[in-house]
Amino acid sequence: MSKVRVAVPSTGEGGIDGERSGHFGHCGVFTIFDIEDNIIAKVSTIPNVEHQEGGCLVPVNLLAEHQVNALIVGGMGMRPLMGFNQVGITVYHEGENQKIKPVIEKYLTGSLKIMSADQACGGGNH
Repeated sequence: MSKVRVAVPSTGEGGIDGERSGHFGHCGVFTIFDIEDNIIAKVSTIPNVEHQEGGCLVPVNLLAEHQVNALIVGGMGMRPLMGFNQVGITVYHEGENQKIKPVIEKYLTGSLKIMSADQACGGGNH
């Protein structure tokens, strides 16, 4: 049985019917999907931790502590992308949907691409 834990940065209270946050580091919560054999077994949320400018590794450590294996974002800077890679969290890029449900459905169908270094932004405004 294959198990994976996927995080999606979310606005408001998050959840499968919520909206994805445009800036992963400043999202209110991360919606967490526990996926077993490519089926969503559980949906929960983890509150994000406040961080100052340059503290973009705070969410990296938070998600690593919660055994997250994959993260789906609309954009991210190079420092956190490198940080996620170092802790073994695969970052996927999905910039089309603001709703979380189609984002996780794309993940389940295998149609998301792993985020590459050339897709990383300079940080700040997303």
